[in-house]
Amino acid sequence: MCHHCVMESVKNGMLSRRNFFKGAVAAAGAATMAAALPPQPLFAADAPTKAQDLTHELFDKFPTYFGAQQLFIEPKFTYAKDKFNLNEWRINEHTGTHIDAPLHFSADGKSVAELPVEDLVAPLVVIDIRPKAAENADAQVTPDDIKAWISTNGDLPQGAVVAMLSGWGDNVATDKFRNLGADGKTMHFPGFHVEAAQLLMEQPSIKAIAVDTLSLDHGPSPDFAVHYAWLPSGRYGIEGVANLDKLPAKGATIVVGAPKIRGATGGPARVFALV
Repeated sequence: MCHHCVMESVKNGMLSRRNFFKGAVAAAGAATMAAALPPQPLFAADAPTKAQDLTHELFDKFPTYFGAQQLFIEPKFTYAKDKFNLNEWRINEHTGTHIDAPLHFSADGKSVAELPVEDLVAPLVVIDIRPKAAENADAQVTPDDIKAWISTNGDLPQGAVVAMLSGWGDNVATDKFRNLGADGKTMHFPGFHVEAAQLLMEQPSIKAIAVDTLSLDHGPSPDFAVHYAWLPSGRYGIEGVANLDKLPAKGATIVVGAPKIRGATGGPARVFALV
């Protein structure tokens, strides 16, 4: 190889090594700077900072609309005998904190599995009727209650779930949750008035209504008027919601963990709010 060629080869090699070391130093410097920076938040600054459970713990003696036990749990394997635990459940779809799917009160509405997942996350509106529910167990959410909420808080958010806060969740461990009257048959607890449901249906984006009682309709309802108006419209309901008193009237986001069971008319759900 000629002298000139050897010199050029040496120079090229030195340049390659210089570039390599420059890149290594730059990378090390960047890594050091990154390590010195504080951890970056996973969410935007205005993202929710806490989650509030809106679900009652379900157990075999949980109060039910019809009064009879609706959850039965039978152990099939136990850790003591089999080194793992596994239970078999028999359960009514409408037990505990649960969803009413459109199919519940219509011939061919959506089952709970067919509810679009985007309908299960929504702005939450909490309408507080505790004062009148304390005076009258048969109190209902009326159009006037909705209008009063709007007057105080502004328009209902697009795509909202509208919930009734009656304070009835405080009675869940007692006979007052069903609250049978003197006839031993008629229940007395708050719910939505059918005219309030119809008013909400005028805003097509509203996804669901929710109650902290056993039914969307108030206890003495003779005809399930709210169920028959609301569910066939393609919207769903949530019954037996807990802890609404721990949330603001507006600003929370509800997340509904609906069971994805083919053909189900509803089902127990894990419901929570992000605030």
